[in-house]
Amino acid sequence: MSKLTIKSPAPIGLADIAEQAAHSVEMMSQIRAAMLSPTTRKPSPVWNLSQLASLLNIEKGSLTHRMGRGDLPQGALNEVGNRREFSLTEVRTWVREYRKESLRPKGAEAVTVSIANFKGGVGKTTTAVTLAQGMSLLGHKVLVIDTDPQGSLTTLFGILPDTEVDEQDTILPLAMGSETSIRYAIRPTYWDGIDLVPASPVLFGAEFALPARQTKEDGFEFWNVLNYGIDDVRADYDLIVIDTPPALSYTTINALLASNGIIMPLPPSTLDFASAAQFWSLFSDLTTQLLTNRGLDKQFDFLNILLSRVDSSDATGAIVKQWIHSTYANRVSVLPIEIPKTAVTASATVEFGTVYDITKYDGNARTFKRARDAYDLMVSYVETSVQSVWRRQVEQTDDRAKASSIGQVLNGSTPVAQGAG
Repeated sequence: MSKLTIKSPAPIGLADIAEQAAHSVEMMSQIRAAMLSPTTRKPSPVWNLSQLASLLNIEKGSLTHRMGRGDLPQGALNEVGNRREFSLTEVRTWVREYRKESLRPKGAEAVTVSIANFKGGVGKTTTAVTLAQGMSLLGHKVLVIDTDPQGSLTTLFGILPDTEVDEQDTILPLAMGSETSIRYAIRPTYWDGIDLVPASPVLFGAEFALPARQTKEDGFEFWNVLNYGIDDVRADYDLIVIDTPPALSYTTINALLASNGIIMPLPPSTLDFASAAQFWSLFSDLTTQLLTNRGLDKQFDFLNILLSRVDSSDATGAIVKQWIHSTYANRVSVLPIEIPKTAVTASATVEFGTVYDITKYDGNARTFKRARDAYDLMVSYVETSVQSVWRRQVEQTDDRAKASSIGQVLNGSTPVAQGAG
């Protein structure tokens, strides 16, 4: 038998890696430009009359009748002239009118939610973006913060992290201490109702800046940098969604401790299940060291597991789902939703989008509906949790106001009204 001769490859130097990196960035730019043609920015979707009526949960005839008043956006005929279409901005105007009672009440502020998991490929970034989009379609104003140096979420918003995001556009100045409010980094996006703080590879610098400040600055709490940084903008938004790196890094800890709630996308696989167990154990150990041992505490309004990338034909997955439900049946709860692993989500991701970006799906309509319904249900459950937090915030605000009023009366600083006669 003749021996196979294999030519030894030439050594690969750092210059070769740099050349490969430059080529990769250039290819990414070309692909994105082709996907987002004719512009290099993502277009927002449009809605027809039937879709808008469905979003408002009313009949199409009722919508047409309501349009007769002329006080809400009328949309415009498409290029062919055979259909009336509504822009995202117009749609959100309608939604906010029809859902007044469901919007953030006076006295409440933004609820912050971190999407977290140790592992990549679990649907974390997609969950963050779809949650933001879905909540905006319910009339809410959302801020999305990308804390992952890979910038996958930033890319889904049509922005290339490597070439279009500078250091001052990210949370790095906040981590380094040159900024105290995140307001400097907030930018609008193609999606009306969603603002973004993007990420780029420079964010790896936060993993050095935060521990360095901890050793040098008296009283510095590295875990509270993002928490304090968003204080200035909480009144400007209804929801703040933070996408985290797939590791329990310094930025991840900041995100989690700045949050009212945590959502963990978790595929029903053995490795993902084991990784999730490690996440909660390490998070518990860290919070004990950072907070409990210092006599501090942190309370979350909700901790949720979201079953993601679920393959209904996977027998092993069905067993792992039972493990998940048995494990997370107490303070950490499993949302009664399953995000299916479908061609719809795979196709949307390839095209730098989500199911909410798709205006017309060329594949199986039932498959698309199944995926869209799952995300709609996820958004609905999260909105319920957010509204619950708002109610508590309003109650606390009212209680403080009453206590202050009583204190003023007792101190004699407020005159007591005298009854007639």
